[in-house]
Amino acid sequence: MSLAMTFDERYRAIDSRDTRFDGQFVTAVRSTGIYCRPSCPARTPKPSNVTFYPTSAAAHEAGYRACKRCLPEAAPGSPQWNLRGDTAGRAMRLIADGVVEREGVPGLARRLGYSPRHLTRLLTTELGAGPLALSRAHRAQTARMLLIGTDLPAADVAFSSGFASVRQFNDTIREVFGMPPLDLRARRRLARPGERHATAPGERHPAASASAAPGVTIDLALPHRGALDAADLFAWMGARALPGAELATASTFARTLRLPQGPAWFELRLDDLGRVRLRAALTNLADLSTLVTRARRLFDLDADPDAVDDALARHPELALRVAALPGIRVPGAADPHEMLIRAMVGQQITVVAARTALTALTAALGEEVPAFAGLLTNDGHVAATAASTADGGGGSADREQASAAGAASAPARLFPTMAAIAERGADVLRGPAARIRAITGAAAALADGTLTLTTGDDAAEQRAALLAMPGIGPWTADYVRMRVLGDPDVFLPGDVAVRSGAAALGLPADPRPLEEWAAGTAPWRSYLTAHLWRAVPPKAPASSRRNTGSSRTTGSSRSTGPSRSTGSADANVRPSDTTTGGMS
Repeated sequence: MSLAMTFDERYRAIDSRDTRFDGQFVTAVRSTGIYCRPSCPARTPKPSNVTFYPTSAAAHEAGYRACKRCLPEAAPGSPQWNLRGDTAGRAMRLIADGVVEREGVPGLARRLGYSPRHLTRLLTTELGAGPLALSRAHRAQTARMLLIGTDLPAADVAFSSGFASVRQFNDTIREVFGMPPLDLRARRRLARPGERHATAPGERHPAASASAAPGVTIDLALPHRGALDAADLFAWMGARALPGAELATASTFARTLRLPQGPAWFELRLDDLGRVRLRAALTNLADLSTLVTRARRLFDLDADPDAVDDALARHPELALRVAALPGIRVPGAADPHEMLIRAMVGQQITVVAARTALTALTAALGEEVPAFAGLLTNDGHVAATAASTADGGGGSADREQASAAGAASAPARLFPTMAAIAERGADVLRGPAARIRAITGAAAALADGTLTLTTGDDAAEQRAALLAMPGIGPWTADYVRMRVLGDPDVFLPGDVAVRSGAAALGLPADPRPLEEWAAGTAPWRSYLTAHLWRAVPPKAPASSRRNTGSSRTTGSSRSTGPSRSTGSADANVRPSDTTTGGMS
């Protein structure tokens, strides 16, 4: 939805109960004092009684409470915050990541380059609510999620959601939802098959014993709008998963992650109803809201696939491709700093080689988390199919079993800190000295704050800062912007995988005319890039290429994304004309 939508356009959306607009705006009804999501099944109010707000926080500030029937707080997030590169969009991304809870409004304002007072005025003008109100609405949403999705005591829910006191928690829930917390919990429906709530310490978890993990293990549904091409997401993750830190199958992805309050483990999967579910073990539940935000960004769950597909399908060259892959998503990043290192390590080498290098880096420098070791196995099964796809589909059953055994026995580790990579990365990384210096230099800059890289960065400033670093070229800077900011309008015309996919679809294969053609798909060029990556023709099986003297094995019957990167590790190193992007 564009913020320029007229009143009549929005009213038609609520009159038709169009679920595509859930999370993109709320409808406040003056005669009842409540606000609803656009698809609320209640009777459509008269136009004279309706006011539309861009956020639920704005409706709260205007004195409305959430509808008990449609629960607007449970809707997917708005795609506007990724589409918008302005201060409001950047602020919303940082608020969702928990910056206000950790650093307060002054910390948020400092990150955005404003005074707290000016930022409050700006957000109130743009979104109808200031940063405190927006953060309060986010806390209320987290609390509702915990009340509905877990059996945690209400006091634990209060502090885990970021409230300073139980009284503040009770007052906010009453004000926002029109009922006390325990009444809100009592209204939840019974769990359906395949669902679980929080597990108490000592209770057997489906994947492992919850007592083996610090803190509490929870299981929550992550709503999304429209179709979801989950198979390609899991394939993408599987081809790049780092044994010991990540685990992927055809229908699950799990990994460890360093969060502000301590290490965490999470798993994304599809349940029997086709919904995305998040299972997580956290050191401190105060990190739950941050983890949910990062998991949603990783799988691009706040996207508007209907808008994307409709726009891309208008181009005859893409129509059949879009119809075959509805709901395509652009994978995000769980950790911005890690994303940059993975992109730089993957420059000019295959996915398999980069995965090997990153696995060695993680094994040597990553912090071991013994408590999570059992959570990175699934009855001894690992993503042998995804690994085989990354290798070119030629793996044998014996190799898959060996891979499974190795992954099952590997200790759980976190991806290395930037300080560790800066200090000892040169001892582990292999390749041209200039590229190793570039990687360790970027890690050092991230560690000491010389280089900042967050989801709330200004896109142009982030790109300029990255390009100023040795060894980072336009491809790497733009690829990181696509993954870290969730920018939906990034295109990589020099990426050879993009060009190969374009040629397969009858589009120009040369960078300049391809970029000119792609301009017509704005503001969804990141999704065009994803389609072109997946359109790369499969390579011949490894066995047949060995017969012709080839030694490289990269392709598969289902593309899991490009296999090499065009980013140059040094100004004097020119990328090969046969390299492609999208490594990490």
